[in-house]
Amino acid sequence: MKEMIRARAPLRIGMAGGGTDVEPYASERGGYVFNTTIDKYAYCTVVPNGSDRLSIVSLDYGAFAAPLDGGPLKYDGNMDLIKAVSNHFRITDGFDVFIHSDAPPGSGLGGSSTVIVAILGAITEWLNIRLTDHELADLAFRLEREELGLKGGKQDQYAAVFGGFNLMEFKKHGVRVHKVHLKDETVNELQYCSLLCYTGRSRDSANIIEAQMKRYGGGSNVEALDAAKKLAKDGRDALMQGNVRKFGEILNESWAQKKRFTPDVTNSTVDELYSVAMDNGAIGGKVSGAGGGGFMYFVCEYDKKHLIAKELQKKGARITDFMFERSGVQTWRHRE
Repeated sequence: MKEMIRARAPLRIGMAGGGTDVEPYASERGGYVFNTTIDKYAYCTVVPNGSDRLSIVSLDYGAFAAPLDGGPLKYDGNMDLIKAVSNHFRITDGFDVFIHSDAPPGSGLGGSSTVIVAILGAITEWLNIRLTDHELADLAFRLEREELGLKGGKQDQYAAVFGGFNLMEFKKHGVRVHKVHLKDETVNELQYCSLLCYTGRSRDSANIIEAQMKRYGGGSNVEALDAAKKLAKDGRDALMQGNVRKFGEILNESWAQKKRFTPDVTNSTVDELYSVAMDNGAIGGKVSGAGGGGFMYFVCEYDKKHLIAKELQKKGARITDFMFERSGVQTWRHRE
């Protein structure tokens, strides 16, 4: 009987404060990010194969195989996330890995960070290693950002692990996750007024974040980051008060500040879609993630949401149905 160990981790929508979790701003001035997870996931299946070989199949990136008895696996841009996890735990027992995600690469929903959280979830379940949520998220961050040198902030790994609505605080010596417990009626109203669309255009978040980091220190850049940090807390407060309209207005201001981080945050396609949404009844919105493309999220007038969707589709955007997800990474075993 074959045993399969599976994990799924939820993708996230960044609502306000994104970018303040990126160094050196996070350590020097402290960052706040307000985000939530949705019912779109990254999945990982691990199957022990009784050999000394690692075999990987990814629906997004193809296939890879290598022996595990020759020392650490070398990083070359091909399946490096699973290599980093295997190297960290010094795995020598062979296993097969199957990975896929509900969102395309470069979507702005925290894809690669969510994938490594799913991989860690499955691997630690297989190896019977018990980590706290903070330990799991921190390990995902260290492997992706430090071991592999992939540029980005810290919110994605923590969102995928903790799940739900969170206000995350980033400081030099750690991350605090403040769970935001909203009333069911507020979540239902926000869900009813929310619209998520894919621009049809992926982007390289690392390049945008690198540009933001290079501009850090300039007056307008720091002012915008400071404003974004405050808006993260304001967005949390608005929803705690059940004020969905105010939250939508905060999203609009958050997008205005985000565009000041670096010119790469937006482009003509994003600007056109945003204008179309606002002209047809959106209260506010933003690009989720670093910017430049991927998914856009809007809070709409409840009786205009269908019109906004129709007009966005005319411009080539794809509407994506979703629900908010309250749970973080989950693991389970299956035998057949």
